[in-house]
Amino acid sequence: MDAPTTATADSGSSDDSSGDWGWFTPLKNSPEEPRKLREPQKPQGPREPQDHRRQQPPSHTSPTSPTYPIDHPAPAPRPPAPEPTLDSFTAAVSSATVATPASPDAILIRRTMAEIEPVADKVTSYFYALLFLRHPDLRVMFPAAMDVQRDRLFKALVTAAKHVDDAEILTEYLSHLGRGHRKYGTLAGHYPAVGECLLGALSRHATSSWSAETEAAWVRAYTAVSQIMIDAAAEDEAVAPAWWQAEVIAHELRTPEIAVVTVRPDQPYPFLAGQYTTVETPWWPRVWRHYSFATAPRADGLLSFHVKAVPAGWVSNALVRRARPGDVIRLGAPGGSMTVDHTTRNGLLCVGGGTGIAPIKALVEDVAERGTRRPVEVFYGARSDYDLYDIDTMLRLEQVHPWLSVRPVVATGAVRGRPNGVSGQLPDAVRRYGPWREYDAYLSGPPGLIRSGVDALLGVGIPSDRIRHDSVEELVTTGYR
Repeated sequence: MDAPTTATADSGSSDDSSGDWGWFTPLKNSPEEPRKLREPQKPQGPREPQDHRRQQPPSHTSPTSPTYPIDHPAPAPRPPAPEPTLDSFTAAVSSATVATPASPDAILIRRTMAEIEPVADKVTSYFYALLFLRHPDLRVMFPAAMDVQRDRLFKALVTAAKHVDDAEILTEYLSHLGRGHRKYGTLAGHYPAVGECLLGALSRHATSSWSAETEAAWVRAYTAVSQIMIDAAAEDEAVAPAWWQAEVIAHELRTPEIAVVTVRPDQPYPFLAGQYTTVETPWWPRVWRHYSFATAPRADGLLSFHVKAVPAGWVSNALVRRARPGDVIRLGAPGGSMTVDHTTRNGLLCVGGGTGIAPIKALVEDVAERGTRRPVEVFYGARSDYDLYDIDTMLRLEQVHPWLSVRPVVATGAVRGRPNGVSGQLPDAVRRYGPWREYDAYLSGPPGLIRSGVDALLGVGIPSDRIRHDSVEELVTTGYR
């Protein structure tokens, strides 16, 4: 992990994954049906959610025929809170593992993981084949057009099971997953089916390490994992919808590939500047993608996103090339922790590349609305001057707020008409204008930018606990452009 506090958004341009470790994200190509399967011990059925309410999908949540009316009731929104990400979860577990001996179950589970890692693709393919063969009714929960993105379900399950010893961290992480999976129509009754097929895939390919004791360890781990998620979803159901409907009210093409899309949610949508949401369009039902909010919360309740159409991007191309005012999209719950710490007077060093400038602009607005004169330094990077599609907006903010400094940085060519423009690589520019020891740093953009940016920031003396950025692993798997 590069930083302890991350968000899992793509800052508005990633579009090749489900985005949030979805339970039901199938492979692009259907594998052959498995034959002569060894029947594993069936995972224990989950108990009822702790509030004794069965999870029933709202009338508008049918996974087979999604619709887009703006008519469902408005439960009281719950204020958002930054949630743990896979990066922070893994780092915390790694540090805890060094000091705490592993339990017998953890040892058995890790042996399985070590054996299947070289054949992870085969295990994944077999898992989905088994799931669809035994439970064909679950097929409708998958997108009609399947992505090349591999199973986030499988990765989430094995990651959680591998670290089952760390109850506090695991509960926090899995609770977030359980809440997020409501938008897929996931119900408590789906978990045993998934667990059954997970064990079937593991037992098929972990032939050396698999035993009755190993199977029992996985059953216990999966039962605990699923129950945490079920309980979190039941609790969330009482205070928040599974999704929000949002009408497109403005669509502005900044370049042939980048659009600023503004929507009006059908009910209050609570979020924090720097966070993100997931978006589903009517053209690709059940396909969700991450996009960062491009503004701080507004009095009129409108939300804006910067979307870049990427090759083979189902959602991004739909939002850039097809969406028009009057269309209705769906929004998942807000998430992410790349937010401003208003308990300190540290300056903000904000580094945004490409459409990664969107959440950076939201952070600037957030500081401005607080009325504090904290210094904010923005480095806005792009390949060329032409790609600085939002530079005029950022420079207008700079003119209004004396505590804000905006430096455009281009990798090739010159920054025309910008006396403070910089040519070269973004991390080099950040190093050049330091020191930044009294600043909190925020990075948003492609994975390469974040990795090199973190190295640069650590090199100029910014502690790792004051560096916040999008999850690098999420950006890699989503195909950020």
